[in-house]
Amino acid sequence: MATVTAATTAIAAADRDARSVSVRRLTVLYDAQCPLCTFVRNWLVKQRQLVPLDLVPLGSDEARRRFPELDHAATYEEITVVGDAGQVYRGAAAWVVCLWALAEYRPLSHRMSTPSGLRFARNALLAASRYRGAYWQAQPAPGTNGWAYAAPPPACGSACEPGSAPA
Repeated sequence: MATVTAATTAIAAADRDARSVSVRRLTVLYDAQCPLCTFVRNWLVKQRQLVPLDLVPLGSDEARRRFPELDHAATYEEITVVGDAGQVYRGAAAWVVCLWALAEYRPLSHRMSTPSGLRFARNALLAASRYRGAYWQAQPAPGTNGWAYAAPPPACGSACEPGSAPA
């Protein structure tokens, strides 16, 4: 469903191989200062879970205690979910694995794990990042501007101003 990152080796317990061990618990790192993130967190808590979800504020002492090897600055830029065997899911894969953990949404997660489903999930996360970015422009987050969203470069490929003709 998702690629296991290099951080897996550092986070996984020595007696478990994170690539071949089933997921028994997931930790979702969420931004407790973001209204959208807390809404999604509260929604996840209300769902029937086939795999237990621990919801931990990103950058918190609890998150740093649980995952000392994780790049915590990156969790501000991209949604991150960590499996109990050290699997690290980011971006669209993180959202898909959250759906996979929920009884009512597991079938949807299987559809979302396909190439076209992941494109849809990426687009949904892009919309969320735009919202989150707009929220944090009004109220800067500690050390971040929210999930990364950068406007595409000008069509001419240079730093030209809108309305000006390329030289």
